[in-house]
Amino acid sequence: MARRAPDLSSRLQGFSTTIFAEMSALAEATRSVNLGQGFPDVDGPDEVKQWAVDAILAGHNQYPPGRGIPELRRAVAGHERRCYDLEYDPEEEVLVTSGATEAVAAALLALCEPGDEVVMLEPYYDSYAACTAMAGATRRVVPLRYPDWRLDPADLDAAITPRTRLVLVNSPHNPTGRVLGRDELEVVASRCVEHDLLAVTDEVYEHLVYEGEHVPLATLPGMRERTVTISSAGKTYALTGWKIGWACAPAPLLGAVRTAKQFLTYVSGAPFQHAIARALDDGDWHERVAATLRPRRDQLADGLEALGFEVARPQGGYFVTTDVGSLGFRDGAQFCAALPGRCGVVAIPSSVFYDDAEAGRTLVRWAFCKSEQVIDDALGRLSALTA
Repeated sequence: MARRAPDLSSRLQGFSTTIFAEMSALAEATRSVNLGQGFPDVDGPDEVKQWAVDAILAGHNQYPPGRGIPELRRAVAGHERRCYDLEYDPEEEVLVTSGATEAVAAALLALCEPGDEVVMLEPYYDSYAACTAMAGATRRVVPLRYPDWRLDPADLDAAITPRTRLVLVNSPHNPTGRVLGRDELEVVASRCVEHDLLAVTDEVYEHLVYEGEHVPLATLPGMRERTVTISSAGKTYALTGWKIGWACAPAPLLGAVRTAKQFLTYVSGAPFQHAIARALDDGDWHERVAATLRPRRDQLADGLEALGFEVARPQGGYFVTTDVGSLGFRDGAQFCAALPGRCGVVAIPSSVFYDDAEAGRTLVRWAFCKSEQVIDDALGRLSALTA
């Protein structure tokens, strides 16, 4: 008797990024200010965009190499060397991907078997849970608790079992904006070494740090040889639609990731790769983006606090988290569903990032990667809540 194919849709039930698309569509339909989905409303540097145009006009419009163009792989390796003193061979240890999301998916598909367990921080970016399920693995969560979002070693120890295959770390963290401290990452590293675990790190906000220091897990003792480090250009250069990401890892690990990646998208946009290669080699663009976003963070956080929200000010990334319970609301999902009609603003309930919705029931995520005028407009509209 033929075996029935696994029902992937049943494994993915409940895991969907459609809430972001739905909320953005709702923002458009209701003419609301969209502080839900995390994309900038102003494009990145004009020079970088022009380099993409130059690449198109120069004829870089066909399939690039499956590993990524050599110029970009060399630029990524140079970036890791300059910023973190990490050495990667651009030929065998750097892979270009369609954004960080594909890199995470390829890593989990390549490195996990059915029955394995993946330890991840909670709240978590929702694609982590979906990709874990696609790999046939099971997620185990380590809670980061509002408002400090610190990693408790006891919670990490409780999540690790004999079936644990890898630890998935996201810092600076989405949705909380927490930048994990060196002491916390040293705990993660020690457990990975002790239990012989792999690590996959999502570091897309690595250059959007406003307090603290971004420490790549791969820089800690015993971790380079067991870590797949993932990042992308989208957040660093405010060009999220280009979908140019990368993974760096020892050749045996990266070879496995590359095998899975080639059957996902195969390659990413050729002219964008050329532009990002030049951007990575050309100075301090990432510092300029962070310098632009820091005052936007303070503008939104200060404004929400003035309206009576309890605010957890982020150390990095794109998002501010508030507890709407401070204004008497008992359910963040209901709050966000009613907000467009009530005030003309869209936000995301943090409960979608939790296994147990009760843990984040009154929390709401707001995006500050917007212009000063847009944030002012949103705050003005939100004042109707407390009028």
